[in-house]
Amino acid sequence: MADSSFDIVSKIDRQEADNALNQARKEVEQRYDFKGTDASIEWSGESILIKANSEERAKAVLDVFQTKIIKRGISLKSLDSGEPTASGREYRIVSTLKEGISSEDAKKISKMIRDEAPKSVKSQIQGDELRVQSKSRDDLQEVQRLLKAADLDVDLQFVNYR
Repeated sequence: MADSSFDIVSKIDRQEADNALNQARKEVEQRYDFKGTDASIEWSGESILIKANSEERAKAVLDVFQTKIIKRGISLKSLDSGEPTASGREYRIVSTLKEGISSEDAKKISKMIRDEAPKSVKSQIQGDELRVQSKSRDDLQEVQRLLKAADLDVDLQFVNYR
């Protein structure tokens, strides 16, 4: 019998992220507490730029965006936000959406699989994803349960289950 396998990836649906940003922008434009504060949220290349006239307003816009992104099914682990920085008379927050598994996170996940998963399971790093193989599908499901229960700093999806 051939080995069964699946890939561990960390991807974001760009369309859902764009929809969440557009919903947040509409809410910020319409909400009464943001009137006259020059609060805005927009794409700036691959990152998201939040502007407001006070630190609290910038954080409030970020909170609105986080709420919208959760409703769209994107984990907050994928959102990397900085602290508000003063730029002239406005405050800015630059946020990025993290995709792919970094090499140190991949090594940490691979070590966790080696140490805690059933012994028949093998994992190998392939760029920004991991391939997990085993003869037993039950062992692969055990690895998925193990990784879901672990508190990792990266949002994981399991794809290409064969």
